[in-house]
Order: sequence, then structure tokens, then C-alpha cells
Amino acid sequence: MGSIVTLVGNPRSGSRTLTVAVRAAEAALGSAGDVVDLAGLAPHLFAPQPVSAVEVALDLVKDADVLVVASPTYKGTYTGLLKAFLDRLPPRALAGKHALPILVMGGAQHALAVEVHFRPLLVELGAIVPTPGLAVLESQIADLDAVLKPWAAQLEGQLPAGA
Repeated sequence: MGSIVTLVGNPRSGSRTLTVAVRAAEAALGSAGDVVDLAGLAPHLFAPQPVSAVEVALDLVKDADVLVVASPTYKGTYTGLLKAFLDRLPPRALAGKHALPILVMGGAQHALAVEVHFRPLLVELGAIVPTPGLAVLESQIADLDAVLKPWAAQLEGQLPAGA
């Protein structure tokens, strides 16, 4: 199986975004793989010297075959924490990798943000984004399977063999 990394850009550890991301990866890929929760790395992202935990996380992302990238919706898009982490990647660092964007949001008015803002960020880094991103309302978390099953079905045949 190709390597899977679930990257979560919520500044709060143990967040609902983490729960959604892990469950989505399991629904679509059978595993969340390595989970990178940026909440624990936040204090180190702007350190003047390289921090080994950040470098390890960047390497995991660069080496993944499939990335599940999740963020809560802040100000109509993904978090600055996620952007700061992804900005540390070199240009085209995700070339040839499949990425599945997920945004968790409080209101349906933000549903387009996953396609309008999040997908282009991942594509700019070279990722292949095979389906529409997943927009999950906080009110849907209680019955997450109802959202995840149709989304996972869309992915069949669109990811690398073994993923």
C-alpha cells in the first residue's frame, strides 16, 4: 500500500477537525496512516532555527503517496496554521501525490471554500486532487458516516493502486 498521511491544520489539539480527518481517511483509504496534527507544532513553525519535529512532519508530507488534508474554516478558508506549514514545502513538493482536501465549517455559506480556496493551494503545490473536496458542517459530525460514505464512493478508482 502507498503511504498515507493525514495532515490536520487546527490550532487546537484533539479537535473535531482531527476526528473528521481520521474518520474520512479510514472511510476512503482504510487507514489514516501517519497523522500530523499541527496543533502540537504551532509554537515551532516560525522558530528561527529548524525544529526536528517540524522537519519530520514536512518529510512525512513530502514522502506520502496520498494526503488527507483537513482544516476548520477560519474567515472563509483554511487556517493560517495550515498555510504556514504548507509554505515551508518547496515548490511542487506535492507533484504526483494525491490530496484530499477537507474543511470543517459552522455554516453552509462556507461550503465553496474547499473548492475555491483549498483545492487551488494543493494544486499549486503539485498535488492531484481527484474529487471535489469534502465540506463537513459541524452539525453533520454526529452522523459522519452519512457524509463520508458517498464521498468515499466518489474516490473509487481515482487513487493510486493500493491506496
